[in-house]
Amino acid sequence: MNAEIAALTEKAEASLAAARMLLTGGFADFAISRAYYAMFYTAEALLLTEGLTFSKHAAVTSAFGQRFAKTGRVSVDLHRYLLNAGDRRAVSDYAAITETTPTDAEEQIRRAEAFIAAIRPLLPGKERGA
Repeated sequence: MNAEIAALTEKAEASLAAARMLLTGGFADFAISRAYYAMFYTAEALLLTEGLTFSKHAAVTSAFGQRFAKTGRVSVDLHRYLLNAGDRRAVSDYAAITETTPTDAEEQIRRAEAFIAAIRPLLPGKERGA
C-alpha cells in the first residue's frame, strides 16, 4: 500500500477512536467532528488510489461523489453520509451554540464505521484483509 494511503487510513482509524472517546467523555460536538474526519481521510485515501488529491474539503466530497458514488463503485448512501457529516461538523466546530446530542454523535460514529468498512476493501492491500 502506498505510504500516504496507509497514513490516511491510520489517521481515519485514529479519528474514529477519538470520536468514541470524546463521546464517552461527554463531548458530542467534538465527537461529530472526529467522525467526519474519519470519513474524510478515508475518502481522501480512496481518491488517492486514482492519483487524485485536493486541497479543499468540498473538492474531496465532490470528487468522491463523482468518481465513486455516481458510477456505482460505492453506495450513494456513503456519499450522503460524507455530505451530512461535513454539514454536521461545520455546525459542531463553528457554531457557538448547538443542539447536538449524544444520540446525534452516536449516529455519526455508526456512519463513519460503515463508511470505513465499505471503503477498506477498495484500498490497495486491504482487499485480502491485509
